[in-house]
Amino acid sequence: MFFLLIIVYFMQVLQTISFVLNSCQMIFTFFNADPSMNAPVDGKNLFQSPTQRKALEQLERKLNQIYSSRDLSQEAFRRLLEVAIRRLAERSPELKELDAQRAANPQWFSGNQLMAYSTYVDKFGGNLDGIRAKINWLRDLGVNYLHLLPFLKMRPGQSDGGFAVENFLEVEPTLGDHKQLESLVKELRANGISLCSDLVLNHVADTHEWAIKARNGDPAAQAFFYWKTEEEASRFETNLAQIFPQTAPGNFVYIPEIGKYVWSTFYQYQWDLNYTNPEVLASMADNMLGLANLGVEVFRLDSAAFLWKREGTNCMNQPECHWLLQCLRAMVDLVAPGVLLKAEAIVPTAELPPYFGQGEDEGRECHLAYQSSLMAGAWFSLANQNTQLLRKQISEMPEMPSGSNWICYMRCHDDIGWNVLKPEINPAQQSQLKYASAFFGGQVTDSYANGLTFQANSPDAVHGTNGMLSELLGWRQQEDESGFARYKLMLSLAFSLGGIPMIYMGDELAQANAPSTAEDQARWVDSRDLHRPAFDENARNQVTEEPSSRSARAFNLVKQLRQIQKSELTAVNTSALKLIDTGFDSLLVFRHEDKICLFNFSTQKMNLNKSKLGASGKTLEDRIESRYFILEDMAIEPYDSMWLIEHDA
Repeated sequence: MFFLLIIVYFMQVLQTISFVLNSCQMIFTFFNADPSMNAPVDGKNLFQSPTQRKALEQLERKLNQIYSSRDLSQEAFRRLLEVAIRRLAERSPELKELDAQRAANPQWFSGNQLMAYSTYVDKFGGNLDGIRAKINWLRDLGVNYLHLLPFLKMRPGQSDGGFAVENFLEVEPTLGDHKQLESLVKELRANGISLCSDLVLNHVADTHEWAIKARNGDPAAQAFFYWKTEEEASRFETNLAQIFPQTAPGNFVYIPEIGKYVWSTFYQYQWDLNYTNPEVLASMADNMLGLANLGVEVFRLDSAAFLWKREGTNCMNQPECHWLLQCLRAMVDLVAPGVLLKAEAIVPTAELPPYFGQGEDEGRECHLAYQSSLMAGAWFSLANQNTQLLRKQISEMPEMPSGSNWICYMRCHDDIGWNVLKPEINPAQQSQLKYASAFFGGQVTDSYANGLTFQANSPDAVHGTNGMLSELLGWRQQEDESGFARYKLMLSLAFSLGGIPMIYMGDELAQANAPSTAEDQARWVDSRDLHRPAFDENARNQVTEEPSSRSARAFNLVKQLRQIQKSELTAVNTSALKLIDTGFDSLLVFRHEDKICLFNFSTQKMNLNKSKLGASGKTLEDRIESRYFILEDMAIEPYDSMWLIEHDA
C-alpha cells in the first residue's frame, strides 16, 4: 500500500511538471518569436482547431473594423493574443475536458436542456458556502443553470447591488474567497449545474484601481474612461436616456481632480469604460477568461448595449457594441469554448437578433439573450386583459441562429421595464401602457397587485415596476384560487415559449415582498429592494412539512412544469410557435409542436369550441392538471392556462 501511494504521488508530480513546462513553452514561443516574422502570426500557430482558427480570423477582422488605425488594430490583436495564450496555458485539464465534451455536443444548451435560477448570494445562502448547502434544493426543483448575481469585489457602501465592481478577479470578502468559489464551482459541476456570473462590461466602480489612478493623474488610467467638458457633456445629454432619473439623473459627473466630467450612464459612482482604447477590451477579456478559468461557465454581459458612444445618437446598440461582443466571443472560442455568453440587452424585439450575430457574423456573438420584451408584453396583456400585443410579438419573433437560445422569464432582480415596449405598441395602446404601469405599481384602486413604480420622474411617466411575482399577481393566500391561477398562467407561459425558463429566487415558493415600511424604504438604494428579500427558510421547510401550504403548492407547480417541459416541450425557438386565432382577444393560444398551449388573460369565463383550436383528436388532455375535454365546447375558466395534447379516443 505504501509503494502504491508513492507511485501515485510521483505521477501527480510528473503531471504538474508537464503542465508547467507546456505553459512555459507556449508563452516562450509567443514572446521569443523573431520580430521580423511578426509575433502575432507565430502566436496564431498555437490555436489549431477549426473553431480556434475561425475565432482568430473573426478577432482580427473585427478589430480592424473597430479601430480604424491599422497600427492600433494590430496592437489590439497582439494584446488579445497574449491574453489568450496566457489564459489557455492556465486553464486546467478538467476545464479543457469540459470544453471538449461541449464541442462534441454543441447543442447542449439549446431547446429545453436547461432551467435557470437567479439569485443573490447573500440573500439565498448568506455566502458561497451557504450556496453549496442549497444545491440539493436546486436539483430537486430541476435547476441546472445557476445565475449568482454579482459576487465579485464591489464598491464599499452603495454598489448598485454589486454592479459597481472594484476588482473583477477577487470575490467580495463578505461572501467568500477564491477557495470557496472554486469549491462551489466543482460541487455545482458534479451535480450537473453550470454557474453563471455577471461580467459588468460598461463600467467600473469609482473605487476600482483604474479609477483611483485616473483621479491621481495617471494618463494611462485616464485613457480607460471618457472625459468631457461641460459643453461637450451637454451636447451628448441632448440624445441620451436617463436610466435612473430619480436617484441618479444625468449621464456625467464632475471630477474636481481632473477638472472634467466623467461619463456615468448609471450611478455617479459607476464610470463608463472607453472601448476606443484597445487596452480596455484586452483588460476586460483578461478578466472574463480569468473567471472562466475559475470555473464560471456562463457570463451575463451586463449593459451590453451601452459599450460605444457616438455623438448625435442615444449611444445604445451602436455597431461597435456588436463588434466588441464578437471579439469577446472569439476570445471564448479560443480559450474556453465550453463557456457561454448571455446578452443583457433590454431592447425591443426587433433589436435583439444582432446580439446573436447577423449576416456573415451569424452565430458569432452571444449564445443567449433575454426575452425582455415578451416578458413585459405578458404583464401588459394581463393588466389590460387583452393579448393583441403579445400575439404580435410572438408572430414577429425572429429566428435564432443554430447554437443560440432565449432566456424566458417573468421576474428577475430588476424591474419590469415598460420602455422596451414603446416601439412595439400602436398609438391606441399608449394609454394601456400607462394603465399597466399604474395597475402593477399600486396606483389603481381595485388592482390585486402589490408593487411599486420605479424611477418614474413624473406622474405621467412610464418607466418600471417592482415586486415579487406572487405579490404582483395578488396570490397572498393559499385559498385564493384566482391568485393561484394568475401565478400558474404566467409561469406556464414562461415554460412554454421555447427557450430556457428562468426562476428568480423565492418565486418558486410564492415568496412575499421584502418588508417595506417607511423605515425599511429609508434604507433602500431604490425600490428594487422590494423584490430582493432574503430567502424564506420557513417557506422552504413548509414544502415538506406542510404539503397543503401555499409554498408547497408553488414549489410543486414549478417542479411539475419543468418536468413536463423537459420531456414534452422540445421546440428550440420561439419563432417555431404557431399562433392559433380563436376570435377571443383575451386568449393567447399557440401550438408548440404537438401541444396546444392556451392562456386566458382575463377574468371572463368562456366556452370555446374545440374546432377553434384546429384540434383533430376526440379528446384533449391538459398535461398540467390532468383534465380531459371530451365535449365539443370547452369551459375556459378565468385566468386559465393549459398545455393540451390530442387523443383519438
